[in-house]
Amino acid sequence: MKKYNSLKEIQTLIGQKELSLPELLDHYFKQIEKHKHLNAFNEVFFYSADLQAKLVQEKIDAGTAGKLAGMVIGIKDNICYKDHQVTASSKMLEGFVSPYSATVVERLISEDAIIIGRLNCDEFAMGGSNETSFYGPVKNAADHEKVAGGSSGGSAVAVQADLCLSALGTDTGGSVRQPAAFCGCIGLKPTYGRISRYGVIAYASSFDQVGTITSSVSDAAVLLEVLAGADEYDSTVSKHIVPDYLKALQNSPAKKIAVLKETLESKALDADIKEAILKAIEGLKEQGHTVEYVSFDLLDYLVPAYYVLTTAEASSNLSRYDGVHYGHRNMEAGSLNELYKLSRAEGFGEEVKRRILLGTFVLSAGYYDAYYQKAQQVRRLIREKMEEMLSTFDVVISPVTPTPAFNIGENIDDPLVMYMADIFTVLASLTGIPAIAIPLGNNIAGLPLSMQLMARHFGEQELLSLSQAFLNKETLSC
Repeated sequence: MKKYNSLKEIQTLIGQKELSLPELLDHYFKQIEKHKHLNAFNEVFFYSADLQAKLVQEKIDAGTAGKLAGMVIGIKDNICYKDHQVTASSKMLEGFVSPYSATVVERLISEDAIIIGRLNCDEFAMGGSNETSFYGPVKNAADHEKVAGGSSGGSAVAVQADLCLSALGTDTGGSVRQPAAFCGCIGLKPTYGRISRYGVIAYASSFDQVGTITSSVSDAAVLLEVLAGADEYDSTVSKHIVPDYLKALQNSPAKKIAVLKETLESKALDADIKEAILKAIEGLKEQGHTVEYVSFDLLDYLVPAYYVLTTAEASSNLSRYDGVHYGHRNMEAGSLNELYKLSRAEGFGEEVKRRILLGTFVLSAGYYDAYYQKAQQVRRLIREKMEEMLSTFDVVISPVTPTPAFNIGENIDDPLVMYMADIFTVLASLTGIPAIAIPLGNNIAGLPLSMQLMARHFGEQELLSLSQAFLNKETLSC
């Protein structure tokens, strides 16, 4: 069975009786077994997915199926699904079964998507290479010695290797866009608050956002349409009307595009990525778009501000995992204080401990004003500058990552190198604007290259329509 790249393709075949959902699901089960060495899945939901497939097939036959009927989707292992395990790829939550489903899961099921399993990720979504997972690293299907990217590495590889049609990830500082870029897929981070975070295990609450990894822009559009919108369980979610994103793909008028000059001039940027983006810019000009190079002089402040703020929020969010309220519990402690120490020391991995310690430090007396408060002020300046730019331009272009996927083990022992790899993605996260990673083909080694598009708040239509028009002309796909 060939690789399917869109829901529309699958629904057409099902409608023509050339394919059934149980057959499609069986194809993906076989693919997962064939590629289990990639370590993309922490668990495959054989029983519940098979049951869903049969029920949805009955709905299709009766003409009552939802708009996602035919979509087999994986969910990142920090998204709750009732009566299924969720661990955030951490020993701290090993064996935990969720008593309820996240809003995004409820919405997928209500439109008849089939959830095939939970996908490997960096522990508590903290990492950029999927090497901090308690279950081991995910391998890039393009080169098994390369990282998949993180923290949603399992989600990206599952789509890349045809283990499911699409996947949900979460994006705190680039955790959907960066792995999508490393794996040659389409990774969409919506506007902060566009999709409910209810039922998503928190890392940094003012940054976390559910996103999608797909092989087609149309699937990203239909998923966003289903997942977006108000939710009584999440007070931070927007009540903005949800547009018909799929219909918007049919219309892509000429846009005014800004290119962040400093990002392309960065010495850290790989030459192949730069060349691919410059070629893409010429292609956009040929399509009738206006492109201008603009300066963004706050680039050096993005990563420091991001890590001060996110680690502070992580320190607060992860305090609940103490061996008493939640999480792994040491059974040999002689006192309450020792119970806390041993449970957290055993339950958390090194990167999570590092970020908790850093976050606790920047929130401590005597350092709060110097670090946390200052970072909030920098975040405000960055947001104001981006809002000013996006009042003039429709879309902003930058790289997604400084390099293509790097070797497993190459950078994991140097936190500063790992953190600086987020330099191009954290801008959209600090400002809460939507961003998308789109593929630009491969380099000579066969590793995927990518480009990032950003738009004003709730400007997902701009990103999706531009991406669709560009990829259709360039005939590039995941």
